[in-house]
Amino acid sequence: MDLLAELQSRTLVFDGAMGTQLIAAGYRPVESPESWNVENPDVVRGIHRAYLEAGADVIETNSFGGSRAKLGAYHAGERVGELNAAGARLATAVRDEVAPGKLVAGDIGPSGRMTPPMGDASLDELRDVFAEQAEALVAGGVDLIAMTTFFDLQEARAAVLGARAMAGSRPVLISMAFKPSPHGYHTMMGVTPAQAAATLLDAGADVVGANCEVTAEEMPALAAEFRAATDAPLIIQPNAGQPRLAEGHPVYDETPARFASFMPAIVAAGADIVGGCCGTTPEHIVALVATLGH
Repeated sequence: MDLLAELQSRTLVFDGAMGTQLIAAGYRPVESPESWNVENPDVVRGIHRAYLEAGADVIETNSFGGSRAKLGAYHAGERVGELNAAGARLATAVRDEVAPGKLVAGDIGPSGRMTPPMGDASLDELRDVFAEQAEALVAGGVDLIAMTTFFDLQEARAAVLGARAMAGSRPVLISMAFKPSPHGYHTMMGVTPAQAAATLLDAGADVVGANCEVTAEEMPALAAEFRAATDAPLIIQPNAGQPRLAEGHPVYDETPARFASFMPAIVAAGADIVGGCCGTTPEHIVALVATLGH
């Protein structure tokens, strides 16, 4: 499947949350989630299988925090190549077995470092961090790079530049996390959808959009802001409601049916790709696919 060509004729569906499923399987944050690609591969395979069987067109690797900067918190900064390539190989193997023709996206999240004046990370340094991770994911066989949950526009730009340098002809997607305000949607750093679209597309992104932070009910308005700013393909991945803490872990209570009920409005507002972020499960993707009539 050619993702960009396929978008000319239909809406594509990404999978749902990886972290939610890992926590349900026993993951605790004393180790990196990406280490499970090597130490608990059957769990990761099972998550990918469940999302493909739910009807997702694209599954994302277990590599959101797989950059050198993030893995360093677990004393695993030197394992970037190993853990990302392992995650890519797991996902592609399950895809080849369960649903040949579907796509695998190499998932990349923020580095956890910030550019001046909030931090001391240089744009060149960040670009190299993201390029290293993208290179490992490409080596593992991913079909595209999907970067999610960015707040800092300069870091997001560096991420696109780094991924673009390693992706070759593979599509590069990036989405930022926004909150509603009386004056429209902004990231926590004050970035608007229009600013994000202009900067990230200029850096080489093929698809831009939003994920996390807000619910499916709030996403149609955010998608419309993006669509007013650009004709480029849009990806929208809301949470399964807002979280509450239970025994120290975030819990998301929005049912699959309610989550999916907002998807037609999100698509009508301009989304070309939809999926789930925090709290979503294979059941949410089943409901999403059914609601869109896939």
